Amino acid sequence: MINFFQIARNTFRESIREPIFFILLLTALVLIGLFPSASLFVFSEQLKLVVDSAMATSMVFGLFAAVLCASHTISREMRNGTVLLLMSKPVRRWSFIMAKICGIMTASLLFVFLCNCATIISVYVAKDQFRFDMTAFFIYFAILIACSILGMVLNYLKGLPFPSVSFTALLVTLPLMMIGTIILSEHSEMDMLNLSKALILLFFSVSIMSTLTVVFSTRLDMVPNLVMCSILFFLGMMSSYLFSGESSSPITAVFSYICYALLPNWQYFWMADALASNQFIPVLYILYVGVYTVGYIALCSVWAITLFMNCELAKETR
Repeated sequence: MINFFQIARNTFRESIREPIFFILLLTALVLIGLFPSASLFVFSEQLKLVVDSAMATSMVFGLFAAVLCASHTISREMRNGTVLLLMSKPVRRWSFIMAKICGIMTASLLFVFLCNCATIISVYVAKDQFRFDMTAFFIYFAILIACSILGMVLNYLKGLPFPSVSFTALLVTLPLMMIGTIILSEHSEMDMLNLSKALILLFFSVSIMSTLTVVFSTRLDMVPNLVMCSILFFLGMMSSYLFSGESSSPITAVFSYICYALLPNWQYFWMADALASNQFIPVLYILYVGVYTVGYIALCSVWAITLFMNCELAKETR
C-alpha cells in the first residue's frame, strides 16, 4: 500500500512539473477569462456564450492535459526502462497501473477545478451584454501574472520547478478570488446552483478521459494516444445520433447497440443546453451519472491492467 501511494504521488508530481501541463492550464485560464469581453454586444446571450465556451474549453483542454500526463508518466517510463526498475521492487503490475491512474486523475481533476473556478469568476464578470466587471477582470489576470512571476522567481532563486510552483500558487489564489467575487459582486442572472451541478459533471467526464488515456498509454506513444482519445471523444459526443437510432438490419442493430454501450457518452456530462434553457438539473441525475462514471472507470481500469500485464517493458532499451 505504501508503494501504491508513493507511485501515485510521484505520478502527480511529475504531471504538474511538466511545462506543457502548465502551458495548457494557463492557456485555458486566459481563454476563459477573455470570454466575457469577447462576447459583448450579443443581445442578452452573453452569459450563455461565456458558460458554453468555458465548459467546452475545460473539457477539451482537460482531455489534452490527461493525454500528456499519461504519455509523460507511463509511455516515457516504459521506453527509458524506469518501469523495469520499479518492477524489480515489491510492486505488482496491477498496483503500478492503478497508482498511475490515481495520480493522473488527481492532476486532471485539479486542472478542471481551476478551470471551473475561472468559469464562475467569468460568469460574475459578465454583467450584461453591454458591460462587464472591469475590476474583477483585471484582478483575475493580475493573479495569473503574479503566480507565473512567483514560479519564475522561486525557480531562479531556489531551483524549484516553475510549473508546479505556479500551479500550486493558482490552487491557492484562484479559489480565494472566486469566493471573494461571489461575496462582493452583484447577484448574477445565472442560477449558480445549477451551474455548479453542471461543472461537477465535468469532473466526471475528465475522470473517464484520464482512465482512457492510461489504457492507450500502455501501448501507444503520445501522438497516437492523442489521436485515439480524440476519435473516442468525437464519437462519444455523437454516439446518441450515430448509434441509438432504429436500424433495418438486425446485424447493424446489434453493432450499433454494442458501440453505443462501449463508447463513453459525453452528452451525459454536457449540461450547457440545460443551462441555456434554464432547466433544473436534479441531484438524482448527478448520482446516476456518477454511477455511470464509476462503472466506466472500473471497466477501463481492468482493460488497462490486462494490457499492461501482457506488454513487454522497455523493449527499445534492449
